Order: sequence, then C-alpha cells, then structure tokens
Amino acid sequence: MNLNRFCYLLLAFATVGSVFTPYPVLMWFLLVNVLTLLIYGLDKIAARKAWYRIPEATLLIFGTIGGWPGALTGQQLFRHKTQKQPFKTYFIASVMVNIGVMVALYFVSPVLGG
Repeated sequence: MNLNRFCYLLLAFATVGSVFTPYPVLMWFLLVNVLTLLIYGLDKIAARKAWYRIPEATLLIFGTIGGWPGALTGQQLFRHKTQKQPFKTYFIASVMVNIGVMVALYFVSPVLGG
C-alpha cells in the first residue's frame, strides 16, 4: 500500500472513530489535525530520502476538511511547504473555504449551534 492510500485509510479510521464518541465534531477536529500534522512530517521525511511523496492534493484536502491548524503546525515544525508556490496560495484558499463552511454550518445546524 502506498503512502497516499495509507493516509486516506487513517482518515477513514478517524472518521469512524469520531462518530462513536460523545463529542464527534470535537473528536473529528482533534483526530484530523493530529493526522494532518503526522502526514506533513511523513512527507518531509519522504522528501529528504527521495521516497514516493504524499501528493500536494492530499495535503490540501486534509487541510480543507479541518486539519489546517495541524497543517500550519506541521509546516512550521518541519519547515515543509512554507515557501512553495502555488501550494501556499492553494493552502490559504483551503483554509478560507474550511472556515467559511464551518461558519455556515454553525448558523444552519442545530448540532453545531444554529
């Protein structure tokens, strides 16, 4: 199994695992951020060792679905993907999309507060 598929497998486990907790939204954000931090670290190791890399699209997807705080931490901690364009622009856009969706859900969802 390649590294990219493994990342999505872990994401599926995080999704299922968060559903069965008393606070599924909070657990989702905790798990997806830890997972995103880990995949930034794995991708940095893969870059240094010239291994197969995690695609930028996967890194952006993990940030868009709520893992952007973990992604920001991983970028700074591992000094990874901090200067590369257009990734940086796409990442900022993905953060804005996530925040916009969360604000919209807050106002329309009875579970999240609306």
